[in-house]
Amino acid sequence: MESLYLLIPMSIVLVFFFGVLFWWSTRSGQFDDMEGPAHRILMDDDRAGNEMPSEDKPKA
Repeated sequence: MESLYLLIPMSIVLVFFFGVLFWWSTRSGQFDDMEGPAHRILMDDDRAGNEMPSEDKPKA
C-alpha cells in the first residue's frame, strides 16, 4: 500500500512529461508530412546513361 504513494505521483509526472514531449513534437512540425519521406525513398536520382561522375572515375 505504501508503494502507491510513490507510484501514483511518479505516473502522473511521467504522463505529464510525455504530454509535453508530444506537444513539443507537434508544434515543431515532426508530424507535418507523414507520406513525403515514404515516397521520396522510392524516387531514385538516376542519371542519364550509365556514366560515372568525374569524381567517382578511377584515376589512371
